[in-house]
Amino acid sequence: MINIKRLKTTDADFKQRLDQILAFEGAQDDSIDNVVNNILKDVKARGDAAVLEYTNRFDRLSAKSMAELEIPKSALFDALNSLSAADREALEFSAARIRAYHERQEGKGFSYTEADGTELGMMVTPLDRVGLYVPGGKAAYPSSVLMNAVPAKVAGVKELIMVVPTPDGEKNALVLAAAALSGVDRVFAIGGAQAVAALAYGTETVPQVDKVVGPGNAYVACAKRRVFGVVGIDMVAGPSEILVVADGSGDPDWAAMDLFSQAEHDELAQCIMVCTDEAFIDKVQASIEKLLPTMPRKAIIRAALENRGALIGARDLEEAIVIANRVAPEHLELSLADPDPWVKKIHHAGAIFIGHYTSEALGDYCAGPNHVLPTSGSARFSSPLGVDDFRKRTSLIKVSKAGAQTLGRIAHTFATGEGLPAHAQSAKYRLES
Repeated sequence: MINIKRLKTTDADFKQRLDQILAFEGAQDDSIDNVVNNILKDVKARGDAAVLEYTNRFDRLSAKSMAELEIPKSALFDALNSLSAADREALEFSAARIRAYHERQEGKGFSYTEADGTELGMMVTPLDRVGLYVPGGKAAYPSSVLMNAVPAKVAGVKELIMVVPTPDGEKNALVLAAAALSGVDRVFAIGGAQAVAALAYGTETVPQVDKVVGPGNAYVACAKRRVFGVVGIDMVAGPSEILVVADGSGDPDWAAMDLFSQAEHDELAQCIMVCTDEAFIDKVQASIEKLLPTMPRKAIIRAALENRGALIGARDLEEAIVIANRVAPEHLELSLADPDPWVKKIHHAGAIFIGHYTSEALGDYCAGPNHVLPTSGSARFSSPLGVDDFRKRTSLIKVSKAGAQTLGRIAHTFATGEGLPAHAQSAKYRLES
C-alpha cells in the first residue's frame, strides 16, 4: 500500500496540510557548503592543479594533466556517427524542434529620435562565452545539452564550454553526440564544484566564462550560488515538480504514469493531482498501486509520492486552478476534456501541458520549448530558460545640443537635491548661457 496523502479543499486543515506538502527546505547543508567553499577557494588559488586533483579523486580517474580531460571535438562527431539510426534520429529531431522554437524568441534592439534630435535606444548583444554543466554518473542527460546549448547558439554566444563528469572514465556517446549537434565548442571531462569553479574563475586550461548554466547535484547547486556575481547563472533549481489538474475525463493510468514521470527523478520530487471527480481520484490511486511494481525506479517513486505527493479533491475547476496558481509548479498538466478556456487563468507555472495527449515527458525531450524551468514556487517571478538568458541589453543615449538644454536643467535640479555637486556641474557645463 502506497501512503500517498489524500486531501479535500473542504477539509478544515486543508491549507495547513497543503503548505506542509509544498514546504521544501532549500537551505544548503552546512557540510556541503563548507566542502564547496574550500573547493572554490582552492581552484581559484591553484587553477588546473586543483581541478585535476579533485576530478581524479571524485571521479576515480588517474589523469596526469588537464589535457587528458579535454574531450577533442573529433570525439564528439565520432560519438554522433557511432549512434544507432534511432538514437541519431531522436537527437536530430529534438534539436531541430528546440532550435525552431528558440529562433522565434530572437530579440532585436530598438532606437528612436526625439523632436530635438536626441536619440535613445537599446542594443542587444550575445554573451561572449558561456559554461554549460551537464550531469554525469548514474544517468546521462543529452536532453540537457540540447536545451542549454541550442538557445545559447541561437542567441549568438561566441564560445560554449561544456563540462561533464565521467566517473571511472565512462563517456556517454549520446551526451557527446548532442554536444556535436548543438555546436558546443570545447568539452572537459570534469564535474562537481571544481568544474563550476573552473568555469567561473578560469584556469590555465579552462577559460573563464560569463555565465554558468545547467543542472547538477547539491554541490553543483551550492557552487553556482556562491559564484553568482563573479559570473551569471541561470537558476538554482530544486527537485522536480508536476501538478495535474483533472476533471475525470482522462485515463487514470495516464495520470498515474505522469505523476511517476517526475517522481522517478528524486525522492524529494513533488507530484500532485487536483481533481474535481472523487471517483477518478480513487481510480488514479488504484492505478498507482497497480503500476508502481512495474517501475525499475519504484523505490524512488514510492518515496517521492509518500514524501511530497498528494491527491486533492476540489469542488470545481475554478478552485483547482486557484490551487495550481498557489503551487506555481514547474510542470502543470491540464488533463481536461476542454482545457483551452482554462489556460489564460493560469498565472504561475513553468510550463503548461494542455490536453490529454500532452504528457510532460514530451516537453522534457522533443516538443521544442525549454525544459529548464523554475521550481519551488519561483514560477511566480521567473521564466523558462530561453534565448534572452544568453543575451544582455545595453542602453544607448545620444543627447543633442538642444536636448542637453532641457535634460541638463532637470539633471542639475535632481543632483543638487541629492547633494551631488559634481553631477550637477557636469550637467550644467552643457547648458548655454
